[in-house]
Amino acid sequence: MNLTLKVWRQKNATTPGRFETYQARDIIADMSFLEMLDVVNEEIIARGEPPIAFDSDCREGICGMCSLVINGIPHGGHHGTATCQLHMRRFKDGDTITVEPWRAKAFPLVKDLVTNRSAFDRIIQAGGFVSVNTGGTPDGNAIPIAKTAADRSMDAAACIGCGACVAVCKNASAMLFVAAKVSHLNLLPQGKAEKDRRVLNMVRQMDKEGFGNCTVTGSCEAVCPKEISLSFIAMMNRDYGVATLKGA
Repeated sequence: MNLTLKVWRQKNATTPGRFETYQARDIIADMSFLEMLDVVNEEIIARGEPPIAFDSDCREGICGMCSLVINGIPHGGHHGTATCQLHMRRFKDGDTITVEPWRAKAFPLVKDLVTNRSAFDRIIQAGGFVSVNTGGTPDGNAIPIAKTAADRSMDAAACIGCGACVAVCKNASAMLFVAAKVSHLNLLPQGKAEKDRRVLNMVRQMDKEGFGNCTVTGSCEAVCPKEISLSFIAMMNRDYGVATLKGA
């Protein structure tokens, strides 16, 4: 398989960027998208040129580092799939593929396809702690949790913090991410003690970081590699309203 890549290259945040064209030759259909970029980078390095900078870590759809906009869609648009899980068999021989970084003010560009997503870390830090009793390891069944609540919490906890929801949103909103991180703790008994404080602090930090407002277009849910439901945003809005009324 031979492909043409139009890749965004930018030396740093202050230098103007541009698209550069590269040829990806003899690509195996079973390669992941990142493996294909590795092959292209090997050719670029062999020519004595600086390789394309992009983020990756686990390459198993767990860490959320593989933040690429492929043909205008975060992670390439294949349902429930991160960039590192996107296989080249999804493309056709001779295709032209455009590759860009996340585009959001709150995710400043570092180099080429790499953006700084530490704003997400600060939002999580704003959530604070969970109260637990110290001492010996508690029995796993010591605190009764309804299966429905446990299942919903696990659904929210599946969020890998990749930022695709922000990249696809016309307002660069982080509501789906924040809602997932708030809800997976607020749904469980262990997280109830700090529930009001958590949602207020995390939403305030989200606004402070410069993310936009949610207008419920559903684009975030559509591109989320972990298929986080839009319903968590409604849940967080309810928790936020209650906490505000309480004056927490």
